[in-house]
Amino acid sequence: MSDILFNRLAIIGPGLIGSSVMRGAKAQGLVKTVVATARSPETRARVKELGIADVVTDTNADAVKDADLVIVCIPVGASGAVAKEIGPNLKPGCIVSDVGSVKGAVLRDMAPHLPKGVHFIPGHPVAGTEYSGPDAGFAELFVNRWCILTPPADADPEAVKKLTTFWQALGANVECMPADHHDLVLGITSHLPHLIAYTIVGTADELSEVTRSEVLKFSAGGFRDFTRIAASDPTMWRDIFIANKDAVLEMLGRFNEDLSSLTRAMRSGDGDALFKHFERTRAIRKGIVDIGQDAAAPDFGRPHPHLEDSDKKN
Repeated sequence: MSDILFNRLAIIGPGLIGSSVMRGAKAQGLVKTVVATARSPETRARVKELGIADVVTDTNADAVKDADLVIVCIPVGASGAVAKEIGPNLKPGCIVSDVGSVKGAVLRDMAPHLPKGVHFIPGHPVAGTEYSGPDAGFAELFVNRWCILTPPADADPEAVKKLTTFWQALGANVECMPADHHDLVLGITSHLPHLIAYTIVGTADELSEVTRSEVLKFSAGGFRDFTRIAASDPTMWRDIFIANKDAVLEMLGRFNEDLSSLTRAMRSGDGDALFKHFERTRAIRKGIVDIGQDAAAPDFGRPHPHLEDSDKKN
């Protein structure tokens, strides 16, 4: 158990990430009281049933009253409206953060609505599964995963330090960087791969020469992994691609150039060029495994034991 860092934690949006933060914070003893709210009455009712929050409120404004830490866990497109709603109810000294996969847009949309005396420190835990909702969360989600913080230039160092300690206590490795650099990095490591996955799965579904039943029945591991990524929340990813379109379009342009090079190699029968490319990319995969960001086994539908254990407990 860790020392209490915050008396009152408010989570707006107790989905996969939000409910995992709640579970982890309670398991580690990081907060005295966990407050949660959600737009859907059904979600609020489910959070009560699961018992993962001490208090469940009907509105965002009520949830943040007297909170020392507020984490907004919603699609990035809604972050500005939520900041406007909660701004008047935030107490001085409160830390406000988020978990969105785009940071420039969140900083631009939320900051104008937050009062002076409140510490706004955008964040992005680079962790998740294809599941969503309060049932999907588990306390170990952030263990040995990265959480990127993008504090503004004038952010209070002590507030940044305290939020860093919070994420570290949840098991995450924490790194700070400018918001625009974050968006460029995530554009290539997360956003572009999701765009490609959505495209490939959609293309397979539209092939008139191959029936849908054949696509499902004969899916090899690679396509199966693409379908896992493409099963991610549509609302969240719609907002990400719109909010981070400049970085994604830049990465997409570079991807298209590389794809053209591989196309030329195949057409000309240049096996050496193909081999060298595959050898280089294979080394990148090995590097990911070596630093502990994934297991060596392919994720061909392998179970997620932490998630299953969490479901059994609840």
